[in-house]
Amino acid sequence: MKVKAVLMTMVILSLLFMGCGKKDDGEGGTTPTPATDVTPAATQAPAADPTTAPTTAPELTPTPEPDAVTSASIVNEEGAFVSAISKDGTWIICLLKDMTITQDITLDGEFTNGKKDDAGKDIIQRKIALYTQDESRNITNRFTLTAPKLTINSPEASIQHGTFKGNLYVNTENFKLVDTTVDGSVYFKDADVKSSFTMDETSKITGKQDLQ
Repeated sequence: MKVKAVLMTMVILSLLFMGCGKKDDGEGGTTPTPATDVTPAATQAPAADPTTAPTTAPELTPTPEPDAVTSASIVNEEGAFVSAISKDGTWIICLLKDMTITQDITLDGEFTNGKKDDAGKDIIQRKIALYTQDESRNITNRFTLTAPKLTINSPEASIQHGTFKGNLYVNTENFKLVDTTVDGSVYFKDADVKSSFTMDETSKITGKQDLQ
């Protein structure tokens, strides 16, 4: 009995030693490293906040003030026409309809047409246009301007493509009639002014041409 008890004691001790030798999978085991939570990079940059994003204003070209020397007047009433042919008017005056003015009128002042000659100098010109035209510059309407007397003081002046009813008094050289009828007479300041006057073959003067 004594020997049997000793053997049983040895077996129990051996089992205890074997249990302690096993690896602990609990708290003493290797704790796995948790997977890193990787947020994938954005494939496209987020839209800029319009309230904070810098903006570049487009470069603006200032609109120049109209040049009274080179601009044009398109008129359909007596007051506008009288103003346009004055020394404070425009280089070209265009009618939109027949017009009758009961007072004497004067084309006054020196104007340029906005172009340059071969020497680079501004071209002096003044024009009364008694017509309208289309985009191809074909004349679409011709008008009649009526006044007792029209005095021409502006240099390099012309009346074009219509009819003037009244008498013309020309005080400057190189006055021209272009495809225009003067239903009246033309009086020139002197012989030099008269000799410099020209009219094309489609123009005519129903009255006389004489010195003042």
